[in-house]
Amino acid sequence: MAMQSKLSHQNSSRTFTCNVKRIEMTSRKFFASITAEEDKPFDFLRALYEGSIAGAAAGVIVEAVLYPIDTIKTRLQVAHVGGKIILKDLYSGLNGNLIGSLPASAVCVGVYEPAKQALLTSLPEKFSALAHLTAGIIGGAASSLIRVPTEVVKQRMQTGQFASAPNAVRLIIAKEGFKGLYAGYGSFLLRDLPFDAIQFCMYEQLRIGYKIAARRELNDLETAMIGAFAGAITGAITTPLDVIKTRLMVQGSAKQYKGICDCVRSIMREEGSHIFFKGTAPRVLWIGIGGSIFFGVLERTKQLLAKRRPIDMEKSSLLEQDSKL
Repeated sequence: MAMQSKLSHQNSSRTFTCNVKRIEMTSRKFFASITAEEDKPFDFLRALYEGSIAGAAAGVIVEAVLYPIDTIKTRLQVAHVGGKIILKDLYSGLNGNLIGSLPASAVCVGVYEPAKQALLTSLPEKFSALAHLTAGIIGGAASSLIRVPTEVVKQRMQTGQFASAPNAVRLIIAKEGFKGLYAGYGSFLLRDLPFDAIQFCMYEQLRIGYKIAARRELNDLETAMIGAFAGAITGAITTPLDVIKTRLMVQGSAKQYKGICDCVRSIMREEGSHIFFKGTAPRVLWIGIGGSIFFGVLERTKQLLAKRRPIDMEKSSLLEQDSKL
């Protein structure tokens, strides 16, 4: 009896050990699948090409769908104390903005994706957040050369200063010179570089964490929800910077503010510190919904482009066959 009990105990111990090892191997396979992209050979041109197309598609769709909310936000931020908000012509400047938004979004994501992959492959895995933050800053800085003129023209049309984008560009250059198209460039970088860095980093880190918790790939709804959360939080945090940027961009040749510091001092002295959070609600709504659409379209487009890679598909099928054997 004692011998049988001892054998039974040994068998159960072996079974338990085997189960633990099996769980550990499954876990390793899962975590390896999450970081599989880091182990792939880095293809700069493909990352640039796919990122550009996915970014352009996502950016244009977001701008077209949510433009009225952005217009309301801009008018709220420009209005001084007691000023009325006009709720008509909410699509004013949309066409010109779409023309600028397409290449700007393409450059932003097109630069972000290869920069992210390069940093992830060169940095230790525990510094993945730093890689996402840095790549976001690089992508935002590259796209600012297109984003700023687009934003200047868009916001001046939203506030009723011009009737069409070509007319706006012509008159801005005539009155202020070419540098007029880059009015508020410093404040734009002050807002957009932290925004791009925080939003991309938050999205990527939440996505990784969700994958680990769920032990599977995310579906479209889950991607959209994470994108919405990352966008809303980042939008709220950067609202004061957005107010400063908007005031500097729409002032035109009047030059009410001499720069970022003067703008901050003038608002504090004449209107109060609460003005820095003016337009928070529409901004959070706009960027929250925009984040869900942007990252949802971005990931879906990247997946569609990935399916067009015949070599990668062959590799994945071979790996599946090896795993079955």
